[in-house]
Amino acid sequence: MKKIAEGFATYALLAATGFVFLFPCLWLLLASLSKSGSIYSFDGFFPASYSLDSFKTLFTDTTMYNYPKWFMNTLFIAAVNCVLSTFLVILTAYTMSRFTFKSRKGLMKTTLVLGMFPSFMGMIAVYLLMTQFNMINNLWGLILLYSAGAPMGYMVQKGFFDTIPNSIDEAARIDGATRFMVFTKIILPLSVPMLVYTALTAFTWPWSDFILPKLLLKEKDLYTVAVGLMSLGETEFSRFAAGSIFIAVPIVILYFSLVRFMVDGLTSGAVKE
Repeated sequence: MKKIAEGFATYALLAATGFVFLFPCLWLLLASLSKSGSIYSFDGFFPASYSLDSFKTLFTDTTMYNYPKWFMNTLFIAAVNCVLSTFLVILTAYTMSRFTFKSRKGLMKTTLVLGMFPSFMGMIAVYLLMTQFNMINNLWGLILLYSAGAPMGYMVQKGFFDTIPNSIDEAARIDGATRFMVFTKIILPLSVPMLVYTALTAFTWPWSDFILPKLLLKEKDLYTVAVGLMSLGETEFSRFAAGSIFIAVPIVILYFSLVRFMVDGLTSGAVKE
């Protein structure tokens, strides 16, 4: 009887926690279906009437609010940054994990300390630098900033590489493999879960970021989705909600496309120590 009570309490707690996280998403979905479009016309907490007009106008009414253009801008920035940042982070992590050089520990400590400071502390300096390089109102300027800062977060990837035995590298080197061959032919296939994790985080960071795009992009046609949605008027709340829901679609598709590689990579074997 005690086990039944404990199990009931556990599932009740999990259900309550799930409801807390699910309810805002459900409310946003219902808000996107509001017929009036304004949050002030809600009947209490929910819309008084429902319609799909918000999703239609989101892609057809682009005179003032060009959501398709914002979406493609965001997709371009996120996709390019995903490739560049994953490449730079993995190289940095592998170097810190496998190579010993002077000031290595000092460099690691410095990156840890710098990572404690919030990124917006350097916004003024970033803006001045980007002005000097004529990178204001330039999507490549955003990609440059995202990619350049990505290697600072290499510690998780380094910890994963540290778990791969050095004996694998040594055995390959004895067989005549170069450092590059060891990295590409042995280490990377064993690191698929971490590659997928790095790619997902590199894609989602610019996809949902607001501060940097707001700082550097002044023209409406260059807005990302986050900045564009924040520019909507108060009477366009249902369109805001519809755009917020639709922006989650690429993330969900990317996750379900790559999650199987994480599982397969975690179950793949190497050598036994």
